[in-house]
This record gives sequence, C-alpha cells and structure tokens, in this order.
Amino acid sequence: MIRRMRPGSFAAGLAALLAAGLAGCGGGGGDAPAPPPAVAALPADRVSAASPVAPGCTGGSTGGNFHLNAEVEPFVAIDPGNAQHLVATWQQDRWSNGGARAIVSAASFDGGASWTRVLQPLSRCGGGTAAGGGDYERASDPWVDIGPDGSVHLMALAFSGSAGSASMSAMLASRSTDGGLTWSTPATLIADGAAVFNDKNTLSADPTDADFVYAVWDRLAATGGGPTWFARSTDAGRSWEPARMIFNPGLTSQTIGNRIVVIADGPARGLLVNVFTQIDIVAGRARNSLGVIRSADQGQTWSAPRRIADMQGVGARDPDDGTPIRDGAILPTIAAGPGGVLWVAWQDSRFSGGLRDAIAVSRSLDAGQTWSLPVAVNRDAAVAAFTPALAMRADGTVGLTHYDLRPDRPGATLAQAWLLTSRDGQTWAETALWTPFDLGAAPRVDAGLFLGDYQGLVAGATQFLPLLAMSSPDAANPSDLFLLPVGGAAATQSTHRARQALAAPARGEQALRQRVHEGTVRSMERRLPGWSRRMGIAPDAPPR
Repeated sequence: MIRRMRPGSFAAGLAALLAAGLAGCGGGGGDAPAPPPAVAALPADRVSAASPVAPGCTGGSTGGNFHLNAEVEPFVAIDPGNAQHLVATWQQDRWSNGGARAIVSAASFDGGASWTRVLQPLSRCGGGTAAGGGDYERASDPWVDIGPDGSVHLMALAFSGSAGSASMSAMLASRSTDGGLTWSTPATLIADGAAVFNDKNTLSADPTDADFVYAVWDRLAATGGGPTWFARSTDAGRSWEPARMIFNPGLTSQTIGNRIVVIADGPARGLLVNVFTQIDIVAGRARNSLGVIRSADQGQTWSAPRRIADMQGVGARDPDDGTPIRDGAILPTIAAGPGGVLWVAWQDSRFSGGLRDAIAVSRSLDAGQTWSLPVAVNRDAAVAAFTPALAMRADGTVGLTHYDLRPDRPGATLAQAWLLTSRDGQTWAETALWTPFDLGAAPRVDAGLFLGDYQGLVAGATQFLPLLAMSSPDAANPSDLFLLPVGGAAATQSTHRARQALAAPARGEQALRQRVHEGTVRSMERRLPGWSRRMGIAPDAPPR
C-alpha cells in the first residue's frame, strides 16, 4: 500500500504553530502567563496506516488487551548511499501487558513522500510460522538499519505469553535486498524458554563493510543477572554466527539499552562502540550507570567497560494528577559522527534534585575512551523531558529529539515534541516539531501512557528526519507515526545554553538515590513484571 504526502503539509503545520503563539513556549519573557495551548490536529500525512493485522487475531495470548490501530515505538534508517531511501519499522496494535500483535515495516524511495508497508512475519498475527523464524504470540522492540550496499536489516523480539510470564522468547532478524519491499525468512539468533527472557535488542549495519551486521541485547535469567549478548553476520545477513555473551556485570546486576555504533572514519575507523545502562543492586537498591565496551576487530573481542556517568532518571508523570508515562527513563541513545566523535543522551533528574527528568548529554572526542561531564540540554527546566533520540549530520551537527510536558495543563496530559541541534554541546537551537498533542489519549500499558521506549531519528546531508509517535483522542485510532523533517536554520525557534548539575548536600544525594531506585523499579516492572523478585529487590519498593 502506497501513501503519498500532500506537499507543504509540514510547513503548514509549523505556520499553524507560530500563529498559535507557541514559538517561545517555555522561554519566559512576558509579564502575564500565556494561556494554555489548545490541542491542534495531528499532521494530515502519516507513515502508519490502519492495522493490516487480520481482524480478531490475538496470537493466542490470554490476559491484557490490545489497542487496535495503535502504532508505537518507531525506528527509522536512512540509506548511506541514497538519502531518498528510508525504511521505518514499528509495533502494530500494542498490547497492554507487553509487546504488540505484529511488527510492520515501511519503505520510501522518495524521501518520505510515499511509503510501501509490509506486515512482518515475526509473530502469529504477522503471519509467522514455526518454519519461518518461530510461531510466537507477540513481538516488540523493532529495529532497522541499512548497510553501505543498500541491503536492509530488521530485528525484533518475539515471545509467547505476556512480558512478565513469557513461556519463550527469541531474537529474530530478516534482510531485504530490494530496499525493504520483500524480506527473507526470519533467522532465529537465539531462543529460550521461561527461565530466561531476551529483551531490548538493537541492530547495526557496519558502515565500513557491508558484510558485517551486529545485533545486541540483554538476556535476563530468572535466577538473577542480565548480561549483554551479541550475534553477528559476516555475509550481509544471509546467515548469523551463534549468539554469545560479551559482557557480564554479575548475578546482582544487568545491562539494558545496549546499542552498537561504528566509527565510520578517522583513526578509529571500524571501531565498534556498544553503549548500555548497567543496573547494579546494592543493599537491595538499584544504582544505575552508563558505560561502553569497544571492539577493534568487528566484534570478535571486547574491551572492559568504560564508565560514562551515573544515570539518574526517575521517569515522567503528569505533574497534576500523577498519571505515569512509560518513557525511555533507563535507556541511553547514542550517535557517532565524523572523526570518532560520539554523543550519548539519556533522561536524568540530577539537575532538579530528583524532582523531574531532564535530557542529559555527554560527548566523547576520542571514540569513547573519555567522556565530558553531563549537561542538561532541554530548554525548559521546570517540566519533565523524556525519550531522547540522537543523530549526527556529516558536518558534525548533532540533532536530538525529545518530548516534554511544557504545554500540560490541569485536566489533560499535553505533550510536545522538539528538535535540538548543536555543534559544541553548549549552545542549542530548539525547533518545535508540531503543536501540542494529547498524550493522555496514548495507549495505556501497565498503568502508563505509552508511545514507545524509543523513537526514530536520522540525519541527511542538510536536515534531520524525526519519526515520532503522537496520540489523539480518537479511540479508534489512538496513535500514529509521522515523519517531520527539519532542514537548515530557517525553522529554528530559539537558542539556549546547556546547564550543569548543582552539587547536592549529603541528605539531598540520599534522597536523589532513593528516587532513582524507585523510578528504576517502576520502569523495569512495567517492562518485565516480576523483575524486582528476579533481582532481589527489597519488597518495600513502591507500587507501579
């Protein structure tokens, strides 16, 4: 199915935003507070469409309910040899207690003006069979990348049962040699029974060698611990080597959010850098940090971990009624740029003493050996900001998207999406990607509003192309996906400076650690009910 955008729809949306007086939202200036913004219509042009899943298909699961026509957790890749070629993927019809009915991908050969969508056979409702990668009830965590030869690689988690009681889980991967229109039979990289749950996968095509593709994830054992596992293809995705563990933080620790980027030029060309969050359970409490491991031989061997910073996210909530938002609070995002420059971003509450999450960034100028101190880059420090995504242009400009609750008001949960750009990490230009939308209408999963643990963002030569989920009050179509490109500096709304964290007194530091612990428990229990028990967390942790 092909969908064609109406020319100028994004520009019209920005014009509507400016007419509504939202360009300076959160920046101060006037004596009288601005009236609360109205919720405008979502963009007319969508990457997603009505669910292609057969009516009535549940995959066989019991418990929970699925949200028909809810498209969430998108990711997008851009062809390094053809900027007009994009491939996106997402969860289709999200379940309330984990995963989705299916995974859908979409290919565009005209820079996002039109899309051809494919229902991926990675679950029963997607058309999967035991002969085609596994007959699994649900699928999640879709990921896609494009190699330097134009081959497209897709990966997802497939499982049966709900996330907290999966009877089996697997990592599946497919390849396409025609740009994402047709796909190979899914390959099983790993498959486990109920004693182990494979989670939070990502996939990376090596930009320096089309033969190499890398997959990485965490593998949680019922007896505790969650090491990083890795698989690679050395023949452009035709086959995969056996999966293996590449980093083990111990039985009372785990990783999550593993993602590999490859340095494409300079002295470190070809170096693999895997970023991850490490959750350590110390005296019954979670302490989180960010780290990287590196490989100079295309994933055969890996270095010891290098620490980036503490990770002190607490997760976002509506400040008026406490409605929880399932966001990317414990997941990092990473981008690699020219000459071995790396950027990492994540949610962190240190800048407010644990009251709310900001978007923190750290930069490495030496391919991940050393890292700058974290700074907060979201413009409005008074509201929660969440779910960052990073990409870099070839000219060294970094782009970062995130949501925040700047337009929120009593009686509603309103959010807005933003693009930040910078060259030095200190001065940031902010662009509103659309008008405020009704986050309160997003699919409700495990007591939280859900648009995805991550969102998509890629960079062309002169523009950034965010692929974002936004929700609306239409119960028959609770969320959709939109490509909202921004190019040059013409659309820039304002600039601001990054801010440093203030040192907290001893009691303040203890309170911050407790809030981070509580936020980690909430975040992980929403992803994997029973996680606290697996990790030996004290039973006085707060309810979800």
